[in-house]
Amino acid sequence: MSTASAKSSTSQEDIAFSEHLGRVRREVDRRLAERLEAKLRAVSVLGPGVTRVLQALGELTTRGGKRFRPALLAAAYEGLAPDADRSVAYEAGVCLELLQSYLLIQDDWIDGDATRRGGPSVHAALAAQVGDTSMGHAFAILASDFGWGWALETLLGVAAPEPRIAAAARLLVRVHEDVVLGQVLDVLGEPTDVERMHDLKTGSYTVRGPLLLGATLAGAEPTVLAALTAFAAPLGVAFQLRDDLLGVFGQEAQTGKRRGGDLLAGKRSAVVVESEGHLDAAGEAAVAAVRGRRDASDGALEAAIAAMSRCGAGARVHARLDSLCDEARLLAVELPLTPSARSVLMGAADAFRSPLAGGAP
Repeated sequence: MSTASAKSSTSQEDIAFSEHLGRVRREVDRRLAERLEAKLRAVSVLGPGVTRVLQALGELTTRGGKRFRPALLAAAYEGLAPDADRSVAYEAGVCLELLQSYLLIQDDWIDGDATRRGGPSVHAALAAQVGDTSMGHAFAILASDFGWGWALETLLGVAAPEPRIAAAARLLVRVHEDVVLGQVLDVLGEPTDVERMHDLKTGSYTVRGPLLLGATLAGAEPTVLAALTAFAAPLGVAFQLRDDLLGVFGQEAQTGKRRGGDLLAGKRSAVVVESEGHLDAAGEAAVAAVRGRRDASDGALEAAIAAMSRCGAGARVHARLDSLCDEARLLAVELPLTPSARSVLMGAADAFRSPLAGGAP
């Protein structure tokens, strides 16, 4: 199925995914707010310093976020257990959002990013509050560690049969391991297989992990888990390619960060890889002048972005992204889930396409 035909035939699936996402987001956001309030009350006896650290974690968690991961988890759970208590999926979705906050805090600290979701990153916020960069950064790492423990605590508390909870917890630990290994490859900056890195760092906890967690909590058989794993493989990479396009070509209003952030951070993203060997001498110089240089001027940055666009790097990543979404959409049709869940996941495959206006840059 071509990209054009896939897009023209997905209006109902798009609606199904949008409505599903909205419902899950409302439920997860409500639960996150309730749990944050309860945790703040519990730790307040330890003093304002401890409360400040937990507040920073809570502010990041409740400040934006599309809740894609809980939506995918709920789609798998409801697709296998349509008559079961949906609160199991919502509670597990809270776990995923806390895991996400833990990873975002550490990712921002590693990359030196001062902003996230349109506000200050946690390490930047805490450094400003305490007036000490080193202490603020230490507090941020501790806040992230608290988020990881809180995520696991939340998953262990869902109202599902104990064997399913135990299996889900083991799965979450494996997902965590994959993310860390992918992050190591990212920090090394020289992955030989960028898509493998993306599968570990992003696909593991963005698509594969949520789907398998939802299915596991619903009591899925191994054949169902295998089918969901196959569906998740292209979609997880597509999600990161989407971020890679935004990381170079996206506007600050879309990313909540300075335009061209991946270039400034020196990341070897898919767009950077696709530009290698295709830039002319002037383009290579323009990119080299800003890559890994957070103090680069806006003019120099725009020159580098324009060079990467001219060499077709963005167009090639865009084409690969669409191809992966098409592949996932076809796999969704055959998933052993309810028809409504398949429609939601088909809509999810289209929602992961390029967010850049006009398509390829």
